[in-house]
Amino acid sequence: MKKIAAILVMLTCMAGCSLEGRDYAEYKVLSPMEEWLRKDIIEFKVPIVKEDQEYNMSLAYRYVVGHNHEVVKVKVTETSPSGIEESVEHDLNMLDENGYYKGDGSLGIIDTEHLIVANKIFKEMGTYKYKIEHMMPNNPIEFAVEIGVILDQVK
Repeated sequence: MKKIAAILVMLTCMAGCSLEGRDYAEYKVLSPMEEWLRKDIIEFKVPIVKEDQEYNMSLAYRYVVGHNHEVVKVKVTETSPSGIEESVEHDLNMLDENGYYKGDGSLGIIDTEHLIVANKIFKEMGTYKYKIEHMMPNNPIEFAVEIGVILDQVK
């Protein structure tokens, strides 16, 4: 029982930590059934307050043991504060160069981060909206738990 309490305290402390240079990170649960349905379009509102700042933009993807996709195909639609919309499809590669599943995990939950845009400079200040949907041929994607958007400053 003490071990469980210690693990919970450690996880709580880690959840409160913020990486230096990380300006934005938000994660959203896909479904309580550990699946991502095609109809589930996940939305994020990202405030941009720094001019001329370069960012590495990543998607976070959390899944549980049993997820058997080597690649997860997603479409990311960005809407600028002035309403300009752009959609780009990305492949989130789940395997490393040796063919092993990427990510950090414990208790059967694996977290991955996937760089989708390097050295991104936002053209406008304000709130950008992002919609993320999966483009996989199978529906739903089973054992998917969360998707997130991350902005790290480029130094």
